[in-house]
Amino acid sequence: MSEQKRTLAFVAYLLGILGWLYVLLYQRRSRFAVYHAKQSLGLTLLAVAAPAVWAVGAWLFSWIPLVGPLVAATGFSLVILAYVFLGVVWITGMANALRAKTKPLPLVGKWMEQVPIEPSKRRNTAASTGSATDG
Repeated sequence: MSEQKRTLAFVAYLLGILGWLYVLLYQRRSRFAVYHAKQSLGLTLLAVAAPAVWAVGAWLFSWIPLVGPLVAATGFSLVILAYVFLGVVWITGMANALRAKTKPLPLVGKWMEQVPIEPSKRRNTAASTGSATDG
């Protein structure tokens, strides 16, 4: 495995949204980097979903007098726990990328393997479109 592919996979985790966007938009030729970009995408979705689910749940619980706000505030500890878990999984993903492993991450790995984002097969798209328009 080349160092460039491992670096791209590592960047997909390190830069968060910008990292996996860069790999998926500009560096899709590497199957290894795309695999880790999809794993990083799953972590990002989980990081966004955890507080969103808590916010909706807290709003619903806040309508229950006396106990509701207490339950909603206590529920925030689950968001903190989710972020601690995400931090550990994030470090695991970066380590897998640097070690050239394609091991799925806990909780989101198998799910993100099913996402139909595949590496690009084209090498030079400018040459193929240029010859067709020169006619």
